[in-house]
Amino acid sequence: MPVKDIDVDYIARVEGQGQLRIRTLDGNVDLVEFGIFEPPKFFEAFLLGRKYTEVHELTSRICGICPVPHQIAALRAVENAMGIEVSEQTEALRKLLSYGSHIQSHVLSLYFLTAPDYLGYDSIITMAKDKPQLVKRALKLKKLGNDIEEVVGARAVHPTAAVVGGFTEIPKKRKMEELKRRLVDSMSDAVETARFASRLELPKFERRCEHIALGSNNEYPIIKGRLVSTEGLNVEEVQYRQFFKESQVDYSWAKHSTVVDRGSFLVGPLARVNLNHKRMSERSQELLDEAGFKPLVFNPFMHVVARAAEVANAVETSIEIIDNLKYEDEAVVEDSFKPKAGEGYAVVEAPRGILYHNYRFNDEGIVEKADIVTPTAHFARNVENDLREFVPQIIANPLKAATLRCEMLVRAYDPCISCSVHLQKVDKRTA
Repeated sequence: MPVKDIDVDYIARVEGQGQLRIRTLDGNVDLVEFGIFEPPKFFEAFLLGRKYTEVHELTSRICGICPVPHQIAALRAVENAMGIEVSEQTEALRKLLSYGSHIQSHVLSLYFLTAPDYLGYDSIITMAKDKPQLVKRALKLKKLGNDIEEVVGARAVHPTAAVVGGFTEIPKKRKMEELKRRLVDSMSDAVETARFASRLELPKFERRCEHIALGSNNEYPIIKGRLVSTEGLNVEEVQYRQFFKESQVDYSWAKHSTVVDRGSFLVGPLARVNLNHKRMSERSQELLDEAGFKPLVFNPFMHVVARAAEVANAVETSIEIIDNLKYEDEAVVEDSFKPKAGEGYAVVEAPRGILYHNYRFNDEGIVEKADIVTPTAHFARNVENDLREFVPQIIANPLKAATLRCEMLVRAYDPCISCSVHLQKVDKRTA
């Protein structure tokens, strides 16, 4: 079989700027590179010297799609370092804020970025002409997620109400009740979204690899928990750097993460559902059963089904959170805590997977060290390892069809490329 190269200079329908380079020879994969050429943003560098109250505001600017997970990870890491305890109501509102983020991000991925691949369209624009009801459902759900962020966080993009120790204002009960009404009304749309995803003809491909997510004994964890995996990992977030390492590659501005002494791993909806499906709402579990999703599932394309089930879980769980809110007056004034020296750690579940933040502060609350690892940096190498095994199954197809299949695998992970490009170390001898 002659050499067949797959070159995608600009992967479409993903957040950020990435490319694919795949080389084959006689049916064997010779090279796979998931290259991220979006320039680094040096967040860890320019956080140095900033005050502890600024960290969550700055890190939320890493991304416009998922600012909420960055905010909550930063807030939890700061509070961990300063010894600040937050109330149950603050935790509940942070969960609700996170579920809003998950809803809008998952719907964007499912309908706008992924669905065109399976329905034979090049974009949501052309798809909308033939399937207006599908697109209207997507827009309705995405607006719901954005509005949850706005009501709880005071703004849909880069919310401002979440601060160290709590919230600057507690949402009005009237607005929360209106959100609840819309959530109840949207439950049918969430169910139909899960059923829509289950009907897609996903490529039949499996590769056993380690799946990692937050774990909890009593809830579906998204803002805190232990790091657990399908291969027996079960550690506290403070132990993160003992078990995960990063390395640089010369074709990407994003670092690659691996489990120490093991290898690449998968994070995101598929890992979360595989590891926590019993903690999901009863309706979400029923939808997984309808889809024939029986954990453990190792087909990365099944991210689509897991993502849709998480939308239903987020809608149903958000209703429960609103029902249990007491609306206690706990508004905090930013900069109301006395800083102290310390180091804090936090891992949260961004829509695309685990997100790690770590900061060290001096006794004036000034950042002396910052360490951030995003979901896309966590799974970048795993994407390449999936492609190494997937490509031999499709390489006999026409080049255009094989290329599309490779792009679809990348889109299944829903990479957030802008999040992944932070600090790189330059060897001055070779620079």
